[in-house]
Amino acid sequence: MIELIKTTADFIKSKISATPEVAIILGSGLGGLANKVEDAIAIAYKDIPNFPVSTVEGHSGKLIFGTLGGKNVVAMQGRFHYYEGYNMKEVTFPVRVMKMLGVKYLIVSNAAGGLNPNFKVGDIMLINDHINFFPENPLRGKNMEDFGPRFPDMSKVYNPELIKIAENIAKQENIALQKGVYIGSPGPTLETKAEYRLFRIFGADATGMSTVPEVIVAHHQGMKCFGLSVITNVSEPINPEEETTHEEVQNVAGIVQPKMTTIITKLIENI
Repeated sequence: MIELIKTTADFIKSKISATPEVAIILGSGLGGLANKVEDAIAIAYKDIPNFPVSTVEGHSGKLIFGTLGGKNVVAMQGRFHYYEGYNMKEVTFPVRVMKMLGVKYLIVSNAAGGLNPNFKVGDIMLINDHINFFPENPLRGKNMEDFGPRFPDMSKVYNPELIKIAENIAKQENIALQKGVYIGSPGPTLETKAEYRLFRIFGADATGMSTVPEVIVAHHQGMKCFGLSVITNVSEPINPEEETTHEEVQNVAGIVQPKMTTIITKLIENI
């Protein structure tokens, strides 16, 4: 696995001129942030050795290198999901490559279902913790000592300093922010009413099908992590007869995207 990661990292290094300090993973309907990256160099996933290929609508499948907020960044315009049939090593492979490229910070975004009764569609939730409800942990198997310890501490996965900076930015920009726990589950089915109730009992405020594996791996290898969720649907909708669709999720995420872009760009400026 380490040789595969090194081969991929060496290929990417041959295509770029600057070492990225910050990595951004863009969730469903949030890929437009990549358009704000200056002096951008785009590499399609299909052209990168050993890289998976995103199969989900709303995930275009490119690595974007350039500058954002005055820092060298790499943005994943499209992520990989467990429900696509990839195993956890494949889902998190790009995060391992990012570490070998020199990335120190990981910023993740996602579209999520709101569980907290105080949340409404269009809210932005700052992730302060997560619950791994996937059937597999991405660190399962032989530990890669070059990246991190066998038993990483998970008490402060989402960096408190980055959270504080983001809260200050949101206040200055008059952007309302929720805060809470994200629970990740395998999908691809959207949650049943009973599952929504169960996740709320667990203590989760929002749920989705991504983020947790990438953050576990990033934290394992010493990256500072920060996450935002766009609440694209809620467990108790105003009209309970309406069904949630992926198109609806993308549309809501697209509307909220400018606020997300502001927070992420200014956060990078202040790193």
